[in-house]
Amino acid sequence: MQAGCADGGYRGTLQNTFDEFHNIRIDISMRIKEQKGFQVLPKRWVVERTFAWLNCSRRLSKDYETSCYSAETMIMISHAATLLNRL
Repeated sequence: MQAGCADGGYRGTLQNTFDEFHNIRIDISMRIKEQKGFQVLPKRWVVERTFAWLNCSRRLSKDYETSCYSAETMIMISHAATLLNRL
């Protein structure tokens, strides 16, 4: 079974839908009750960092793509460009 991560706002129907229909388990990261101020939640910073890197691509800054396939391709191209810039 595959797994994914999501924010606390996606608990409930989205979590049940993915588990039931797509056979994907969604791990929900909830806020810690004793937390005061800002604190990094496990695995959430990885997602936020990745979105920040993707937003550096001009074409991905807005929803220009008309199909999911072209949007997915542009995400792959953006990630490849990010990795090549780090070499």
